[in-house]
Formats: sequence, C-alpha cells, structure tokens
Amino acid sequence: MPHVDYYFATLSPYTYMVGSRLEAVLAKHDATVTYKPMDIMALFARTGGTPPPQRHPNRQEWRLQELRRSAKKLDMPINLKPAHWPTNPAPSSYAIIAAQEAGGDIGGLVHAFTRACWAEDRDIADDAVVRDVLEKCGFDPALADKGLLAGAEQYGRNLEDAVNSGVFGAPTFVTDTDERFWGQDKIEDLDLFLSGKL
Repeated sequence: MPHVDYYFATLSPYTYMVGSRLEAVLAKHDATVTYKPMDIMALFARTGGTPPPQRHPNRQEWRLQELRRSAKKLDMPINLKPAHWPTNPAPSSYAIIAAQEAGGDIGGLVHAFTRACWAEDRDIADDAVVRDVLEKCGFDPALADKGLLAGAEQYGRNLEDAVNSGVFGAPTFVTDTDERFWGQDKIEDLDLFLSGKL
C-alpha cells in the first residue's frame, strides 16, 4: 500500500487549489496519507525561497495572473487579495494536527481552512473561525484548544521533516519511495506515478 506525506500550508493559495483531488487519487490507489501542515514562510527562509510580499513586482504580478488562471481552470472561486493574508497559520495548522489525531475527513478540513482564507475572506488565525471550520467539517470545535503544545511541537517537526525530505514549497507530495511532486498542478503526475506510468 503506497503512502504519501502531504506537506502544505494553510496560507497557500495553491494548497487551496488542491481541493479534493489528492484524496481522489489516494482512494484510487488505496494509498495512505499523513497531512503535514508547515510554516511556509520559515520553509522559504530555510530553503532559499522568497515570501511573495518580498518578491520583485514582476514576479508578484505574474503570481496573481497565474492564480487567477489556475482558479478559473479548476472552476474555483478565489480572492486574489484576501482580507486576512498573510495571517498567522499556526491556529489552523494546530487544529488540523489535533483533528488528524482524532480521526475524520482531514482533507476536507484542510480545504475548508484554505477556502476560508482564499474564497471567503475569513481570518484563519481567529479562534472563532477555527472553531467554526472544525465544527462545519464534523469535528469537535474544542479541538482548537486541545494539545496546543503537542500541536506546536508537531508543527515544528513537520517543518524539519519538510526540509529533510527536499521540500521547498507548498503543496508538496512525497511518496514512500522519495518521489516528490511540487504544486497543485502535479496531482496528475502523482496519479501517473502511483499507477506505474512515470
């Protein structure tokens, strides 16, 4: 049974664009997954990346065009300049870590947090928003308060795991054979790889 480590950031518009496509590929191949939310800004600092607000205006403008085109291709609503971006990704990430321990539809929860940021203009650092998203995805909203220290420690480990696994951006999918797929547009390649065609 194949396994995929899914490195992502709840602040990432490209994580938002993953939607439910990853889970569909995993189900097709009877693959398991570990969801690994990480601090994308810290990852950039560790791996030579530049946070979007610090990039040259040419790169910033291209990014907005690419986001618009990608969202349109996927038929997904997107606000290219969300009201609460960037914000603190830790509260939503800790909630996902706690929810993964509890069990349930983690893929749906990841998508709900990223959609809240990129399509609903909600602040995913706000405790009320975190609780609401958890509840609407079928989780106990009290998970927002449970295991905060453990969540913080796991969040830190996820960053270290990402760096050690060759990850430099989000979303990145790493197979148990160390094949790495970076970007929401590489899900088809992941599917082909798990099918033995790549």
